[in-house]
Order: sequence, then structure tokens, then C-alpha cells
Amino acid sequence: MTHPRFSSTQRRRAVLSSYLGSLIEYYDFLLYATASAVVFNAVFFSDLDPLVGTVAAFGTLATGYLARPLGGIVFGHFGDRVGRKRMLVISMVLMGVASTLIGLLPTYAQVGALAPVLLIVLRVVQGVAVGGEWGGAVLMSAEHASSRRGLWASFTNAGAPSGMVLSTLVLALSASLTGDAFLTWGWRIPFLLSVVLLGIGLFVRLSVTETPVFAAAAAAQPTTPARAPLLEVLSRPRNLLLAVGVGFGAFVAQGTLTTFLISYAVGAGFERQTVLNALTLSSLVAIVGIIGFSALSDRVGRRPVVLGGAVATGLWCVAIFPMIDTGSAVLLTLAVVVGQGVTHAAWFGPSAALYSEMFSTGSRYTGASLGYQISGMGAGLSPVLFASLQAAGFGTGTLSAVIGVLALVSVGSVLALRETSRDGLDDPDVPAPAGTTGRTATR
Repeated sequence: MTHPRFSSTQRRRAVLSSYLGSLIEYYDFLLYATASAVVFNAVFFSDLDPLVGTVAAFGTLATGYLARPLGGIVFGHFGDRVGRKRMLVISMVLMGVASTLIGLLPTYAQVGALAPVLLIVLRVVQGVAVGGEWGGAVLMSAEHASSRRGLWASFTNAGAPSGMVLSTLVLALSASLTGDAFLTWGWRIPFLLSVVLLGIGLFVRLSVTETPVFAAAAAAQPTTPARAPLLEVLSRPRNLLLAVGVGFGAFVAQGTLTTFLISYAVGAGFERQTVLNALTLSSLVAIVGIIGFSALSDRVGRRPVVLGGAVATGLWCVAIFPMIDTGSAVLLTLAVVVGQGVTHAAWFGPSAALYSEMFSTGSRYTGASLGYQISGMGAGLSPVLFASLQAAGFGTGTLSAVIGVLALVSVGSVLALRETSRDGLDDPDVPAPAGTTGRTATR
């Protein structure tokens, strides 16, 4: 069997599929994050004190992030065994169905404690689905790319703020309903729209072929390897640990900038709509920032861009809370736009290509997914941790210090990595397709 050549048509389809798939998955996943900050405490935890209810709502948010590594392991295993495309179709269906069912859930007032239990179950399903989505979507773009891998892979990461923009806009439109309409039924509309997005995403995703890199590896080794991909990754844990070290702080910052700050700013006296508007603008800027910084990493390397983003985010988070405490809508907007759209985009954007370059083809889906999803737990845990610290009387200086320390961990992890932006993704024993260097990173 000859090695499939890279196709510009398939690359474009793969990038579009990855972007739309990521947008849809994160629309569903982050819609929950936004809703947990503005509505779930009243709908599913109405018997609790408002502050305790907010902590509980953020707790259900965290369960989805905790389930993401499980999704990375399960989908990664089969993605490394039978192919990227099949797993991506399954993950998209799983997420769309779970989100639609959340929109149909009864409230605490209707069925009591069963309501939050069902909410948690569906949140876990969401976590498993998004845990399988990211790694496969990144590899579909990266392994279809013959050059500029940072740029093409970044569209998967750009899907996250795109999904945030869409989810925030839809939720904001629903929140504009007068009276009790929003808490009664308006919040359900964004979740029910998931079924429409699912149909669009599947239409695009089914038109993409398997990646040439995976097809070549499968042709070169037609028998199933004796060792499972997860064991392959864990047998050489250095890259996995460094991947977590690079990304965990970035996700803590992301959870702070996209979820915790909504609750914090509303508690500081801002109108809910003002906060959502600022978040929407920051997400729009982040789309451009992620793609731009990732393209820059193709030219100057992954390490300088990620290092700069981690240091800048750590420093900027010292200023964010005081800016919000001023009560100025302009400073609130500036705080989140610079934080999410510029400094965090540089830290987060190149990770799509970086993670895919850290693992070999036979365990790449598993390794990249697991590293990314373990890191991703930071975004789910940080709102719970910060809300709990706030409830315990700790000041915002403590919250900024946590982000700063984790930024330093990321800096150390990046410095421990070598530059991989010039390496090929093909394995040494697999013939390199035309247009590639044929080199591969040290795994």
C-alpha cells in the first residue's frame, strides 16, 4: 500500500471539521460553564444559600473537567488503534445528545434532589465527550498538514473561544427575557440548539478522510501492537508530565477569565449583561490571538511564544481583580480582553501543535489527549477553589498568587522541552510523505 499524499482539499476539510467540531463541543461545554455562573444555582440548587449554591454549581462544572481525562484515555486508545475520524464522530454525537438532554432536565422545584443528580451525570458525559474531541481534532489538522502545523492545528484551539462567543451570545439573548421567563424556560434554549449544531458538524466531519500520517503507520504495522497506547505513554512519563506542567496553569487562568470572573464581577456590582458582553469581546479577540500566536510559533518556535504567554498572563492576573473592583465597565472589559485575548492566547494557542509533536503516531491521540485533559482539569477546579477561598475570606491577592505560581511551573516545563516546531510527525520507520522533512521529535 502506497503512502497517501497530503491533499490541500483534505487539509482544508480537516481544518474546517476540527474548527467546527471544537466550536460545537466547546459551545456545549462552556455554555454549561456560563450557565453555572448565572443560573444553575437558582434552578438546580435553589434550597441552598446563594453563595453556597454558587459553589455547588461550580462543583457540577468541575465534574465535567474531571471526566475529561477518562474521555482522553478511552477515545485516545481507539483513536490510536482504529483511526482518528471514527472517534471524532462518536465524540460529537455524545456531546450533542448530552447537551440537548440538559435543556430538557426538570428543575429542583419539580423533582427535588434528582435534578442535580441528572445534571451531574450529563455533565460527566459532556466531559468524556470533550475529552475525546480535542486530541482527535488537533491530530486531524496536524497530521493532514505538510507545513505550518502550528497555524492549522490552532484552529482547534480557536474553536474554544468561538464556542464561548456563541454560547455567551445565545445565553445573553435568552437572559434578556423579562420577568421570570429566563429562569423558568429561557435558559433551556441554548442547550436545545445543540441538536442543530450537531447536524451541521456531522455533515462536515463525515467528508474528511483519515489522516495520511495515521494511514501510513497503520499500513507499516498491520498487526495490533502488543502494548496499549496508554501503557506506551506511561512507560515514558516525562513528556506527559511536562505536557501537564505546560498547560495546567493556562487552564486555571482560562477558568478564572471565563467562568469565575463572571460570578466575581456580578458580585462586585456589575450588571450580568455587562459582564457577558465583556466576555464575548474578549473571546472574539482570543480567536484572532490564538491563530496569530500559533502562526508565529511556526516561525520563531513553540517555546518562545508559550513562555512569553505564561509570564505575561501571570503578571496580568495580578492587575485583573483590582481593575474589576474599580467598578468601571471599561476597566472590566480591558482586564478580560487583554487577559484572555492576548496573554492567555499566546500561552494556550501553540499547545495544539506542541502536544501533537510530543508523542509518536501509535500513542499520539492518547498522549496528547491525556496531557491536555489532565491540564484541563485546572479550568474546572479553579472556579470551585477560588469561590471557596472567597467564601472563606481570602482576598484576591491569594487568587492571583495561585495563578502566578502555576505560570512559573509552566515556564519551567517549557524550558525542560526542546524545540519541536521543525520536526515531522511521521515515525522513523514510516516513509515520509512528500513535502515533509522526515524528521520526528524525540519522544
